[in-house]
Formats: sequence, C-alpha cells, structure tokens
Amino acid sequence: MTVPTRREFFQFAGVALMSAAMPKLAGAGETWSSGTDRPAFSLPEGAIDCHMHIYDDRFPVAPGTTLRPPNATVAQYRLLQTRLGVKRNVVVTPSTYGTDNRCTLEAVRQFGGNARGVAVIDSSATDAELQNLDRGGIRAIRFNLSYPGATTLDMLAPLAARIANLGWHIELVVQGARLSELERHLSALPCPLVIDHIAHVPQPGGLSSDALRTAQRLVAKGNTWITLSGPYVDSKAAAPAYEDIAPVVKTLIEMAPERMLWGTDWPHPTEKTHKPDDASLLDTIADWIARPDWQHRIFVTNPTKLYGFA
Repeated sequence: MTVPTRREFFQFAGVALMSAAMPKLAGAGETWSSGTDRPAFSLPEGAIDCHMHIYDDRFPVAPGTTLRPPNATVAQYRLLQTRLGVKRNVVVTPSTYGTDNRCTLEAVRQFGGNARGVAVIDSSATDAELQNLDRGGIRAIRFNLSYPGATTLDMLAPLAARIANLGWHIELVVQGARLSELERHLSALPCPLVIDHIAHVPQPGGLSSDALRTAQRLVAKGNTWITLSGPYVDSKAAAPAYEDIAPVVKTLIEMAPERMLWGTDWPHPTEKTHKPDDASLLDTIADWIARPDWQHRIFVTNPTKLYGFA
C-alpha cells in the first residue's frame, strides 16, 4: 500500500492551494449528477453521505484497473452537497487507485472535520502506516471482491484482526450472488461489517433470493450494516422509483433501522452514459424509510457512531 510521507502530504496541500488560486477551467461546475432541482426531502441536520468517491488525475491509477472515470473533485462534490443539504461525508478509495490512498487522504484533509475516509490496504501494510491512516481520518478498509484487484478473500480475516484494535470496520462490495458462500467468513469478523449498495441483492426475484436471506442473517447478528446506495446498479426497473429494489430495501429497514446507512455513490462511476438525479434518488430513499425517527437514525445517528463523528 502507499501512504504519503510528511513531505508528500504538504506537497499535495501546496498543489491544492495553487489550484484554488487558478482560474476555473471550462466544465468545472459539472457535478456528475442529472437535474438541478433540490430534493423535496430535507435532510436532518448532521446527515452523513456514507459512500462517495473522489477522482483526481494528479494521483496515478493502479496498473490493470478497469474503472477510470474522469476527475470528480472536492469542489464539484461540494456543489452537490449544497444542492442536497448535506455537510458531512465519507470518502471511499475507489478500485482505480489500488492501495494508494493519497487521493482519499487529500480529499479528507480538504473537507476537514466534516469528513472521514475508507482506505484500501493489503497484507503489506505496516502498523505505522495504519496509524498514519487513522490520523488522516480513515475509519475503515474496503474489500472490493466484485473485481480482481488489490484485495483478496484470504486477506480478510488477518486485516480485520489488525484494524479491530483501531475501532475501524470492514466495508465490502461484492456481487449479491456470492454473499452466501462468504457468510461464514463474514460472520467470524472481529470488527463491524458494512455491505455496500443494498448488498447487491440481484433482480429480478430479490425478495426470495439467497443474497437477501444472507444479508438478513448477518444484520440480525448485530454487527453488520447495509448502505442504502446505488439502487440503479441492480435494478431492472425505471428510475426514480426502482420498484423492484423498493421491497428489498423496505424489508431491510423494517428489520433493523439501527443497522442501515445512506450514501450517494457520487460520482456514480458505474454509470457511464447517464448519471442519476441525486435529488430524486434521495427523495426515493427517504420515502422508503417509513418513519421520521428511522430517517434521523439512518441519515444521522447510525453513521455518526460508526464513523466516529463528533
């Protein structure tokens, strides 16, 4: 894995300051989101977007990576924050950078106390590097088992044991069809687990799927959270209702609202031809959460505790 030295950190900070002083380039106002209206739903004060990414071509992509979106910057995401009314966020290192977390660390630094980060590491990470990541605002490590890359299943248990002492958790992205085969590994983790993107419960037939049943069993054990994000990835229905995904989400929420989180998945890197309308997407997810007290729990209380926000 790669983490910045003190010298590199201040070099990147200097580049950021110089960039801020330069005239904006054409297209700098692009937010990687369809639509311009604000959501009808008003997020509660202290809401946290638990899953978003920053892409910056100042940082090299990892060899062999296939997902290489254009730049999606802190300044661009702040435009979306203003539109949605969300001030706090969690920056997740995407597969694009492998185990190089410098882009995420720099973004967390720019966001300040309103952000936390999720890093990608492998077995070569030293204790000193983990401490450095912790000081940089990292609160979890990501395992992307959907694509061959930096992390593999055999690293899961050893790395989970090491981060447990830091109070971190594992964030997992994997095809829903694989959840049942992974269940014994995930049940044995010594730290909390977050499964991203509604556990990628496949459609059609999500309500009767092994993926949903496995996710429910993991959540029932009290140590697993589900991120309500990216319904467009697995839905076969039209936006913004995603009528096939709605029953799955409602089932999970009604089962354990205290184990649900929300994320935008901005800048929606899997969606190459058409970006979702983030305001409509937020309205849809808020409608799926049936009660105001559950909304506050999912948008504010749960992530505040899990990611260590003050």
